[in-house]
Amino acid sequence: MILLGLTGGIAAGKSYVGRLIARRGIPVIDADVLAREAVSPGSEGFREVARAFPRAIRQGEIDRAALGRIVFSDPVSLSRLEGIIHPRVRQAFYREKERLRDEPVVVYEVPLLFERGIDREVDSTLVVDVPESLQLTRLLARPHMTEEEAKRRMASQIGRQERLSRADFIISGSLSEEETEKELSRILGEIMSQPPKLS
Repeated sequence: MILLGLTGGIAAGKSYVGRLIARRGIPVIDADVLAREAVSPGSEGFREVARAFPRAIRQGEIDRAALGRIVFSDPVSLSRLEGIIHPRVRQAFYREKERLRDEPVVVYEVPLLFERGIDREVDSTLVVDVPESLQLTRLLARPHMTEEEAKRRMASQIGRQERLSRADFIISGSLSEEETEKELSRILGEIMSQPPKLS
């Protein structure tokens, strides 16, 4: 199995690229989905979030907007939330990876690939990239997103230049669908022609 790590700055278009890859029949493990499942109502993760951030619980569910406002304005709160979610996501990822072990290529879509050292656990990395000005524009188009909050969220990730310098492959998040598909064909072809780096 070749394991490809897919990442990019917030609002760069990595989920869109992930959907295009999945449409080709390549399994995509989405860390955001695993994170939501890790704190779903009734789970131990949910109970831990509720204890740590009671103001973010509304009618028995996590109010993600409220939680985001709390954690992206306070590094200690963000670290506390990550301490609840990330170990559970990692365990779920390993289970999914094992389930898919006979697939020739598996993609792991994860926002904090480099920040969490996950790049050391994949064979190659693909970064979806857009200029920071476009990231900000896209974030501000989201409901209830202020410029201050958007900038805080962008600042919680590594900078664009570091992300690009660490990428094995880069694809623009501002291409047309046809151009994106063409670039994906080229990149995936190159990845699949290489032996896995990791066993």
